[in-house]
Amino acid sequence: MDAVSKFKAGNDGEDQLSSSFASRWFALHVRTRFESAVAVHLQGKGYEFFLPMYVEKRRWSDRMQEIEQPLFPGYVFCRFDPQARLPILVTPGVIGVVGVGKTPIAIADEEIAGIQTVVNSGLPSQPWPFLQIGERVQIGSGPLHGLTGILEEIKGRHRLILAVTLLQRSVAVEIDVACVRPVLEGRNALLGAPAALAV
Repeated sequence: MDAVSKFKAGNDGEDQLSSSFASRWFALHVRTRFESAVAVHLQGKGYEFFLPMYVEKRRWSDRMQEIEQPLFPGYVFCRFDPQARLPILVTPGVIGVVGVGKTPIAIADEEIAGIQTVVNSGLPSQPWPFLQIGERVQIGSGPLHGLTGILEEIKGRHRLILAVTLLQRSVAVEIDVACVRPVLEGRNALLGAPAALAV
């Protein structure tokens, strides 16, 4: 499976919708199969968004077909000022902003950057169940150099698991185990309940 990146920077200059100081990355909960449509609307409004994709291989009776799917079904990441989120909320296909109560919760920049690095690397990646506890490692060389995540072995192949804590979702990318080294903190618990929608 191959990952495909879909994201676009917002407008530059003084007319930017929100300043880089005030704007943060948030997860938009969107209608099923409306991820790409929402991304197009956000692009038209000048927002910076991130819609990571991957290619899923599906076997039919007579052939194998590759279908592009969102890495995080039902979500589109968007950078904006939470105090000026009304244009986001009225975007067709958007259900709400992920948060607690009526307060949107921002996603850590390093989590978004990590997913972008994996997607842009062109290495095979796929959605992965959120992990509660696992061994944290860091990539020491190659296109994913410096990334930290959880090392897993599936069917004899090693994968690095990157988590988006707020959504309790993860992404797995295949790696060469010779390129990883343990993170000094050792084992790390990723805890917390799924967040609700903030409007």
